[in-house]
Amino acid sequence: MKYLYIYIVAVISLQSCNYFTFKNDTRQTVARVNNTYLYKDDLKNIFNENISAQDSTLISNNFINNWVRQQLLLSKAQINLENDIEKFEGFVKKYREDLFINSYKEAAVKQYLNTEITEDDIDIFYKENKQNFKLNEELVKLKFIKIGKDVLNKKELIKLFLSSKKEDLDDLNSKELSLKSYHLNDSIWIKLSDLLVKIPVFSNEDKNQLLKKDNFIQKEDSLSLYLVTIKQVLNRNELAPKSYVTPTIKQMILHQRKLLLLRNIEETLIEDATKKRQIEIY
Repeated sequence: MKYLYIYIVAVISLQSCNYFTFKNDTRQTVARVNNTYLYKDDLKNIFNENISAQDSTLISNNFINNWVRQQLLLSKAQINLENDIEKFEGFVKKYREDLFINSYKEAAVKQYLNTEITEDDIDIFYKENKQNFKLNEELVKLKFIKIGKDVLNKKELIKLFLSSKKEDLDDLNSKELSLKSYHLNDSIWIKLSDLLVKIPVFSNEDKNQLLKKDNFIQKEDSLSLYLVTIKQVLNRNELAPKSYVTPTIKQMILHQRKLLLLRNIEETLIEDATKKRQIEIY
């Protein structure tokens, strides 16, 4: 603590951010550890606009204290790990090279990657890779509602839910404020596990009974009434429907295009360098 005090005592005594008004003395020293210096200019980006004097002092003190600790640890590490410095320099060199290369690749991908994916692209990929789209859990098409047991219009809600008329479904949608939870679009696939999360009272149900096509289930607990109609079911190891895996297919197509783009860039660089005789392998 005495060591820290010696180097930062002047800074800890600051009472306002006026100290950090940056004029031409940008090299004014605020702290030192051995032969490494921290300058006032190094602190100019740590403050937000309209910061109070009290907050300015606190932030600057914390920053300088952390800087001193870091420099002391670094100095001690360099002394105690002197035999490993060459190895660490190699790591730093490799990290620096990877940082440049990866940044260049990201910029090239951002500029040149074709991100437009058509329905034909999706169809072709789906047909050529069906073996990769086997389900590892059950999917269902369904509709369900969860309502309070004491809701005033309970009978009306149940009647609308059981109806197959579009106007009744629209009417039910308009009464969403009376529903605790609902899913009324039975044209999309959802995971059975997602259904059980929304309706945990079904977790103890026999799966074979629950997953019957055109099955209507009514359950209740101490607070709520649950109505579910199962329209369609797909079991494990069946082929996932294209509509369900389309987001995944798009990601896979983009990934393939990215790999191909980067491979083409590398090959072009090698070809150009070879023509210019910039490459020699001994």
